[in-house]
Amino acid sequence: MSDAAPSDAILSRLMRLHPKAIDLSLDRMRTLLARLGNPEKRVPPVFHVAGTNGKGSTCATLRAILEAAGKRVHVYTSPHLVRFHERIRLAGALISEDALQILLDECERAADGMAITFFEITTAAAFLAFARVPADALVLEVGLGGILDATNVIEAPLVSVVTPIGLDHQHFLGDTIELIAAEKAGIIKRGRPVVVGPQEDGAFAVIEAAAQRAGAPMIVWGQDYSAHEEHGRMVFQDAGGVIDLTPPKLIGAHQIANAATAIAALRAQDLFEIDDAAIEKGLASVSWPARMQRLTYGPLLEDVPEGAEIWLDGGHNPHAAAAIAGALADLEEKRPRPLYLVTGMLNTKDPEGFFAHFRGLARHVSTIDIPNEPNALKAGALYDAARAAGLKADPAEDLGDAMDQITARAMLDEGEAPPRILICGSLYLAGRILAQNG
Repeated sequence: MSDAAPSDAILSRLMRLHPKAIDLSLDRMRTLLARLGNPEKRVPPVFHVAGTNGKGSTCATLRAILEAAGKRVHVYTSPHLVRFHERIRLAGALISEDALQILLDECERAADGMAITFFEITTAAAFLAFARVPADALVLEVGLGGILDATNVIEAPLVSVVTPIGLDHQHFLGDTIELIAAEKAGIIKRGRPVVVGPQEDGAFAVIEAAAQRAGAPMIVWGQDYSAHEEHGRMVFQDAGGVIDLTPPKLIGAHQIANAATAIAALRAQDLFEIDDAAIEKGLASVSWPARMQRLTYGPLLEDVPEGAEIWLDGGHNPHAAAAIAGALADLEEKRPRPLYLVTGMLNTKDPEGFFAHFRGLARHVSTIDIPNEPNALKAGALYDAARAAGLKADPAEDLGDAMDQITARAMLDEGEAPPRILICGSLYLAGRILAQNG
């Protein structure tokens, strides 16, 4: 498909229907869905997933296990990395360009005269697709927050899931863990089970209170289910017993908890029978781009010292940085290499808090602007944040310049293993990198 797909023109128009990119409310969403015949009431049984970190990986694991069990699965995630089509997966395949055009056009006509956000109208298009294409389940990722997120028109999910909550999007959700948790807990529905991933005490107290008010049975990490790595295997345990499993294909100790949360969500429902073999197969096949993803081919590999590793992660807040740094520390213990960061970040994030987790781990940071992203922090501002966090850093003009910096420094480290390079700080940057690398 060419870079300029016909749907791009429609998407561009939809971005101009509301003066703000984000304006949290469900009123417009409900009005538009009513005009479209309420497709959200005709979608397959829903696994509704909210949280600050790990929700994308948890959704990917849910999908992989369900598909390993022979189920047809719809998936809705955001944002996309390279193409909008990534957001809508219909019964195992990304939505086609023709289908997307038809749905967007229908939603644009239905929204005539409305000031509606881009996420709201495209989520309505996704619901139309999910209602019209048969499937066994829908894995539905919250866009932002929970209470007023456009996905929160689902009245009775099969299971709600709340992954770890941290400080992010404070200008929309509140500036404390407790306020953010209250927003995320808004997806908990009366009488429907909620699986709760690892949480800080303040967040957990808020989620627990919301579940009690809704009469929603809770399945809680560390109380009702747990998992750990042992002798190269993943051991999952809940009230149903112990399962010895292949660790998830996704890299990092935090992915053990994400995988366990997905397994707990599947075991919290009784509509589908999911056996241990399907869980094992799903964990072995799960894939989620830009989450500790190693780039093994493409032009980027030509611009670094021979034998260098390039990793890509879109995590963009301090909580995510802690998980990424933990995964890299594990890699360092198994295969020692000097670590270099290439970082770009949006101006709504906490770069110093992000960089602090790499103190003593990263040898140097090259900071860059995110190409064609008006809300990106400038490389100089990121450089200041990295230095304030105690890291050695230099601004770079672009990715190529950053790679040249790393190559030059690696040449000075004669006798050491080739470098390990992590490109990180933003999903928007990750998307640009994946597109650039083919």
